[in-house]
Amino acid sequence: MKVSNDLRNFSNAYDVLERTFNNTYNGIAIVNFNGNWLKVNDSVCDIFGYTRWELFNMDINNIVYAEDLGVHEEKFEYLINGSIDKYRVKQRYFRKDGSIIWMLISVSLVYFKKGRPHMIWQFTDITNRKKSEDKLKTMLSVAKEQNDRLTSFANIVTHNLRSHSGNLLSLTEFLEDDFSNLKENENFQLLKHAIDNLQETVSHLTEVAKIKEVEESKMETLNLYDFTEKASYNIIALAQNAEAVIYNLIDEDTCVKSIPAYLDSIILNFLTNAIKYRSEKRKPIIEVSSELQNDFVLFKIRDNGLGIDLEKYGDKLFQLYNTFHCNSDAIGIGLFITKNHIESLGGKIEVRSEVDLGTEFTVYFKKP
Repeated sequence: MKVSNDLRNFSNAYDVLERTFNNTYNGIAIVNFNGNWLKVNDSVCDIFGYTRWELFNMDINNIVYAEDLGVHEEKFEYLINGSIDKYRVKQRYFRKDGSIIWMLISVSLVYFKKGRPHMIWQFTDITNRKKSEDKLKTMLSVAKEQNDRLTSFANIVTHNLRSHSGNLLSLTEFLEDDFSNLKENENFQLLKHAIDNLQETVSHLTEVAKIKEVEESKMETLNLYDFTEKASYNIIALAQNAEAVIYNLIDEDTCVKSIPAYLDSIILNFLTNAIKYRSEKRKPIIEVSSELQNDFVLFKIRDNGLGIDLEKYGDKLFQLYNTFHCNSDAIGIGLFITKNHIESLGGKIEVRSEVDLGTEFTVYFKKP
């Protein structure tokens, strides 16, 4: 009686395994080391479009895309010598209708009889995913090509504009030397002023054209405290004239990944802006600090100045030639260049501000 129950239990378990094998969504096949199909489920037939009989009478390599015939080789060797228990590869196949499909294949060993291992291959159709990946790669390639063209265009335009504006400036100087009365001519003075504006615009465009992503290998480990001290010293006259107090609260050992010219420019721009946009109601106080957050060093600069209405200007804050206070020195390029410098270093910038209370900028620099 016990033997009969054991046989019945075994039969039931086998039926469950068979139903699971045949009804699973992904394709499952048992394959020998020669590439012959030994057992396949219904999904394998649906995926490739062949009947079981057709599959059993062909080598699996018969339907593999030629360029993908060797993708299993290295990992297969590791599998059979016991270095790994399983592996996954991506491989293209021809369906019976001639179409090409992408398969993600998970391979593992199974021993049905001692000393006679076979492989279990699990097939997942990733054709649509690969098409999306290829489409994205194409779009990125086109975007890179267009970006390279725009960069070349910007370099050519800024170079030519710089040459022409320089020539115009020289011509006005020659004319002034030859005709001294031109200094009193209102139209000539307007022309000189227009040329000066053109020179300044070309200078801004040249700076913008230089901005590009900095390779990790070209970044240096720089001491943030030292750079902040140097920047504060460089604007000491400006700070004294405005009676501004600058507190450097950065830990003396704090370092970031950057390049010296960019880090100098970023810190100087924030410090000078904090002084430039001070409130006449109180003594300017600028506090510079830092903290660590995951893979970044957060550089924070807080002031008690005029503040910015972020609801009104938040989406325009870092755009070119946008200004938000009636300051005659403001031209709206500093924050634009600063943001691009920060992002080219792999960081980002955040801002909090309240009108007539002050502003805090937070810059994310990569940790060394």
